Amino acid sequence: MKYLIIVPDGAGDEKIEDLGGKTPLEVAAMPVINGLAAKGEVGMVQTIPEGVAPGSDAANLSVMGYDPAVYLTGRSPLEAASIGIDMSETDVAFRTNIITLVDPKTGRPADGNSQTAYEDLIITDHSSGDITTEEADALIKALQGELGSEKIQFYTGVSYRHCMIVKEGSTDYDLTPPHDVLGKKVADYLPKGEGKMNDASAQPGDFITELMKKSYEILRDHPINRERLAKGLNPANTAWIWGQGKKPSLSSFYNKYKITGTAISAVDLIKGIALCAGLDSVDVEGATGTLHTNFEGKAQAAVKEFQKGKDFVYMHLEGPDECSHQGDQPGKIKCLELIDEKIAKPILEYLKSTGDAFRVLVVPDHRTPLCIRTHSSTPVPFVIYDSTKEREADSARAFNETSGAMGKSFGSGYELADYFFERLN
Repeated sequence: MKYLIIVPDGAGDEKIEDLGGKTPLEVAAMPVINGLAAKGEVGMVQTIPEGVAPGSDAANLSVMGYDPAVYLTGRSPLEAASIGIDMSETDVAFRTNIITLVDPKTGRPADGNSQTAYEDLIITDHSSGDITTEEADALIKALQGELGSEKIQFYTGVSYRHCMIVKEGSTDYDLTPPHDVLGKKVADYLPKGEGKMNDASAQPGDFITELMKKSYEILRDHPINRERLAKGLNPANTAWIWGQGKKPSLSSFYNKYKITGTAISAVDLIKGIALCAGLDSVDVEGATGTLHTNFEGKAQAAVKEFQKGKDFVYMHLEGPDECSHQGDQPGKIKCLELIDEKIAKPILEYLKSTGDAFRVLVVPDHRTPLCIRTHSSTPVPFVIYDSTKEREADSARAFNETSGAMGKSFGSGYELADYFFERLN
């Protein structure tokens, strides 16, 4: 039996008036995945446990078969594993986004001419216009050059997603993901927590706040950002630090499910989960984590992994989530349609051509409703198709929230994973 999980990140949504009271999944043309639903099972799953923030870290752990309440030690440590950082037991990793702050007085990205205090700037773009990794690398190296020390190290990740390691650090901070507070003032979301390292007189959160402020001074007039501004692109004019945690320890995926597998994603987080679980991870040239990713290359990579003898492929597509964060409704619908056409269709054609039995699960890791432009903990729809147990086709079964609500329900993503991998059958 071969197993395929397709994760259209953030695909779940709420009903939208402009779409006739439907969700993006209900209006998107997805004949391949809806064809699987018509002959398979549909339902809803609670991927985010109660009391856990609805992040992609918890959600993807859950979908991959791990209880976030047990295994989640923070988002950034999983990403650090993907980058190849060998963390010690006392290291603390922090996700370091390079983001765009806008001066509310001018409505323009803040630069060296801005006289507005850092705290009064507006958080406007969590991805700095989907900055390229090459550009970002120069900015992260600038931060390392100015702020790096024996205690603090900065590492380049992908696009706007990077990592800071603090040796002998603390996780006792209340830090906010920037994509949760787009359009908000910096002052309202400054770090809270232990304070300045080795300074008992400091105010809570001062250590992280100080780094963020210094990063703004370093980055706002960096040549890379001057070039981006000249092109009309959003600059990465500050580092926003969050997602802290210590070295993760996941149990073996193979020991649990007795199958070999590979994760395919443009996102370091997913690669990190895979590597920590003992799965392989494949990098695909041109995979960006956006609407404009290399869909064809990712599908080809999945086929190659099956051809190599792998039992399982975890195909993660970040695009719908990014479109939701940007408030791009047409883009989200288009991305869903591209996933159906350029991911699901060619991989399924290959699996059918082999004559081997296979099972497919299509499930978002979480909802990212366009109306709030951030993640929610609301259950998401899923589709399971088994080539050996085809049902009589029923067009009422489809990959969307309305259809899912009429099907099977799972209280956790890891219970759904057990069911999909037939541990509960």
